[in-house]
Parts: sequence; structure tokens; C-alpha cells
Amino acid sequence: MALYSAAAAVLEGLERGDGGIKSLVYNSRFPHVRQLYALVSETLRYSPVLEKLLSGSALLQAEKKLPPKLAKVLVYDLLFGKGLKCGGRWKALARRHRARLEAELARLKVQQKVSRNEDLLAPAASPTASQLPRYVRVNTLKTCVEDVIDFFKRQGYSYQGKADSMEELRAISKKKFASDLHLPELLVFPSQTDFHNNLLYTSGHIILQDKASCLPAFLLDPAAGSHVIDACAAPGNKTSHLAALLKNKGQIFAFDVDTKRLATMNTMLMRAGVTGFQLAQQDFLTVDPRDPKYARVTHILLDPSCSGSGMVTRQPGEEAAPSPERLQALAGFQRKVLSHALSFPALQRLVYSTCSLHREENEDVVHAVLQEQGSAFRLVNAFPSWPCRGLSTFPGAEGCLRASPIDTLTQGFFVAVLERRGEGAAALSSLPVAAKENLQHGEGTGTAAAAPKKRKRKKQQVKE
Repeated sequence: MALYSAAAAVLEGLERGDGGIKSLVYNSRFPHVRQLYALVSETLRYSPVLEKLLSGSALLQAEKKLPPKLAKVLVYDLLFGKGLKCGGRWKALARRHRARLEAELARLKVQQKVSRNEDLLAPAASPTASQLPRYVRVNTLKTCVEDVIDFFKRQGYSYQGKADSMEELRAISKKKFASDLHLPELLVFPSQTDFHNNLLYTSGHIILQDKASCLPAFLLDPAAGSHVIDACAAPGNKTSHLAALLKNKGQIFAFDVDTKRLATMNTMLMRAGVTGFQLAQQDFLTVDPRDPKYARVTHILLDPSCSGSGMVTRQPGEEAAPSPERLQALAGFQRKVLSHALSFPALQRLVYSTCSLHREENEDVVHAVLQEQGSAFRLVNAFPSWPCRGLSTFPGAEGCLRASPIDTLTQGFFVAVLERRGEGAAALSSLPVAAKENLQHGEGTGTAAAAPKKRKRKKQQVKE
């Protein structure tokens, strides 16, 4: 059963945008990573077919306690894989519905006029989608960019300097790498470069994180000493990025409802040398903004559950669009959690992000909540040189950021930066935007990008 549960957990992480398949599999603690990776990949490849089988057989309606992601994994292995060699009570449950599932599969083949299971699959995704660069974020809590570059040079990689354009990033191949043109602590390697056994990764000196996923913390830009909330935190890449920007000074409150994800996150943060954080197994919506504990929270990073539609670039078979009902439910939740985040009394700056491509989860959510808030908060025109902007669905929506495989060589992503108006907000107004623009001209910002080299690992004290 551990295999199917682990695979379902990876699928859930992919949908939330917690990372790519490899990073989630390797961080799962499942002992047989190759077996897990193969099962997740194949389940994703057959995902549209599995969605139809689950819908046609009404399995989830009949077995209401069966989690949808676990159902996908079980049905894949039952009909297309090894026939459920493990699984305990869930295996018995799936086998009870085998006849109905097989009948639905046969009906689907007749409907599509095919005879083989493989013929039910859609054509493969375009090469662009599967050849995104491998992004490596340097963890400035433990090292510096220059030392990491020197390390990879000694490993036989050829450093190409800072990229000046997307075209240069597209051209990176073989054992070459470059510094990213937008984010100063990000190194760019050829697609599929594997660092999971690299000493820098296993020691927490580098973090494997997609470029788009680095944008939220980068744009939140909390000053050292700030109190910050990471509202939907697991698996912790963004949290560790926040800690690096804070230089481990201040306080991070990180929330997630899943015990296993929090345990994995705690391990990851300790490996990254993060201190001054508190993890809580709690739904962020239940957190009391008036609790004195959060009286000094000035920054919030909010990356709520979403459709995950932007992550299809690394998820074979996850191209089916969510239903209108699913989008409406997600958007309702996202508006609610964004409104809740804005109710923290000392809040000055908030970043809202999703790994969704859908306007309903992105611009529409931001617009609706800003209208509710009246003049209390404004939408910042964040990172003006970023090439992919928000959809023009309301005045100023172009201040939002979007990311895509074609335009930015990243996974699909959306980011909006909200800032409190009025007294106390003037000092923050547009400062991160100016700081980010200075990076384009090689100027320092005084953030973690300029952190001194750290040769010795400090004793880590983790609050839980």
C-alpha cells in the first residue's frame, strides 16, 4: 500500500505546484524511487483516460472514502500496469469494481475505434514542453553563487556567464550552464540534468526549483528581521527561499494541513540550514489574524491549492481542462483565502501565486478581492521587465506576471503583488520593483544575493 499512497501524494504535490516529478519523488522518502517514479509517470501519461474511466464507472461516487488521486493510481495499475500486486484494503476495493472498469475501458475503445490501450493516448506534447532548462537555486544560507559556480566548474561544467536573453538559455546544452538573466541566485543547466545525487543538493547548498516557482518569494522581498507567513507552505522550497532572503533573521510562520508533508518539509528546511521558523499543521483559514503571535506579520506569501494546469509541461497526460464547476469551486476557495490573508492587521505586502493558467483562478480572483477591499490595498506593477504579463481583464491587470514554457522557459505560473495603501506603506512602495530592475544592470540590492560566503554550518534550532 505504501507505493500507491506515495504515488498519490506525489500527484497531489504536482497539482498544488509543489515541484516537479523528480523532486517530489526523491523527497517522498519512499525507498524504491525508480518504482515510484515509473508509477507516477505512467499514471500521468494515462491521466485523461483514467479520468474518463473514473467518470464512466462512477467509482468515486460508489466509494466516497477513496481519494481521487489514489483512485487514479489504483485504476492505472489494475488495468494498464502490473495488476495491483500490493495495496491491502484499497486493492480489494478496486478489484471489486474491476468488471465495471474493464467494461468502461472496452466501451471507450469502441467509441474511439481503437484496439490497443496505447491508442487511447493523445499525441505526445511538443518538444518545448519537455525540454525546459534545469534550474538550480543557490541556497545563500549555506554558500554563495560564486562558490557554487566554481564547484561545478571543477566537476567539468563550462560556465557561460550571465545570460542576456531567453535565446541564450534555450541554447544551453551538454555540460554548459549559465546564470539566469532575471534571478541572481539561479543557475541554468540543460534539461534533464540530474542533481539528486550531487553533493551540493544532498547537503542543502542548492535547491532544485523551477524559475517560476522562485518568483513569489523573490517579489515578496521581505527585509531581514521581518515576520512572514507562508500560508500554504509544503514542501518548503518557497519557505527556504524566504529564509534566505531574510538571512535567517526574523520569523517565518508556515502552515499546511498534511502531517506527512510537514514532516518532509521540516527535514528539507533543516537540511537547507533554515532557522527561525514555526511549522503548524493547520488550515490557514483557521488562523486568527488578531492572535498576538502574528501582530508583527508584515509579509504573506499565499500559494493556495489550484487546478495545477500550468504544471502540464512536466506532467504527461495532465492536459485535460478542469470542469467549470471545479474551476468555480477553486476560485471561490482562492478568493476566501486571499481575503483572509489581507485581514492581518500589520500586513504591508502580499504575493498571491498559482501554477494555474486559468483566468478564473488568477486575474479574476485578484480583481474580485481588490474590489472587496476598497482602497485598502493596491496591485503593484511588479517586475516591469518580465516579458509575460497578466491578462487585460481589468484596469491594471498587466501589473500581474504570467509564466509559460514558450515565453519564459518555465512552468505555467501566475503572480500578483498586493501592497497596503496609506500610512506605513510609503516605505515599501515600488521598492522591490526598483530593486529587481537594478539587477538587470548588475547593481546590488542588499538582499541575500550579496550575502557573504559561509564556510561553516551554524547550529540549527528548529521550532515546531
